[in-house]
Amino acid sequence: MAHTLLNDTFLRALLRQPTDYTPIWLMRQAGRYLPEYNATRSRAGSFLGLAKNPDYATEVTLQPLERYPLDAAILFSDILTIPDAMGLGLDFAAGEGPKFARPVRTEADIAKLAVPDIEATLSYVTDAVREIRRALTDAEGRQRVPLIGFSGSPWTLACYMVEGGGSDDFRTVKSMLYARPELMHRILEVNAGAVAAYLNAQIEAGAQAVMIFDTWGGALADGVYQRFSLHYIEKVVGCLKREHDGARVPVITFTKGGGLWLEEIAATGVDAVGLDWTVNLGRARERVGARVALQGNIDPTVLFAPPATIREEARKVLDSFGDHPGHVFNLGHGISQFTPPEHVAELVDEVHRHSRTIRARA
Repeated sequence: MAHTLLNDTFLRALLRQPTDYTPIWLMRQAGRYLPEYNATRSRAGSFLGLAKNPDYATEVTLQPLERYPLDAAILFSDILTIPDAMGLGLDFAAGEGPKFARPVRTEADIAKLAVPDIEATLSYVTDAVREIRRALTDAEGRQRVPLIGFSGSPWTLACYMVEGGGSDDFRTVKSMLYARPELMHRILEVNAGAVAAYLNAQIEAGAQAVMIFDTWGGALADGVYQRFSLHYIEKVVGCLKREHDGARVPVITFTKGGGLWLEEIAATGVDAVGLDWTVNLGRARERVGARVALQGNIDPTVLFAPPATIREEARKVLDSFGDHPGHVFNLGHGISQFTPPEHVAELVDEVHRHSRTIRARA
């Protein structure tokens, strides 16, 4: 059955086509700030129980869309699914974040790494993509909003794989990078192959845009970032299916702390670059011109301010970008679990309202 997108504003903005208003979605929009998410997570028994069950993953993906008129859904999953599929033994200890039982530290560990068989190890993700697409679509084949798939970047995945979890200083992974660069390149080569295969599997299952999260790229020095993170993002982008079911599949990449390298990120072949809140959006648009769309970039902690301030800060971001095609409104990083849900409603409403006003003035 041919599907009709009732709201394709997000996809058109990524392709720098004119839109009636600026679309908005939020990084981590399905998450702990929503009481309904916490209720589903407790039914699932654990975070991994939630992420690895397509029914639960579908349920939490749709929860923010029931509350807010967001312009896209994002697959509920975790960036560490790939290293988990590689057999590193992922676990989420309560209040501690992710831990790997078998971190990658030695030449022997690295020699064993291989691109996992996506169908055999990660079918719970592609099943969730298919199920979410079905849940977004009514009996007439009309889909509410597009679905975004995603992956961690090769470098960001390597940080967790070598450190064995999160890190304050990335001492272990950066020591390996400087002392044994050939070992780090080998990890990144395998990771790039895995990320490309994983994203392509999501696209085939029905993801209508994909995003590469390079959360820890900003931890690298200039020059090192280009060789150990950006180079491998570019490799992934070059391997992605850019069309599926006759529709273009846009690619977004986001390096937290990457504003310095905006032009270089824009040159990787992506359709859009995500920006954190340290970057002036208007100047960023002047720097990249018509090459890519931009996504971002309000500071997530603005959502703790009073509603009038939230609306004012949203207007500043929109005014900074101006009346040009190619802007997707988002946070400069993921939403905090402590965010009052009613404040998100204020943000979404103001982005839609004010961006229509800007277009009406033109």
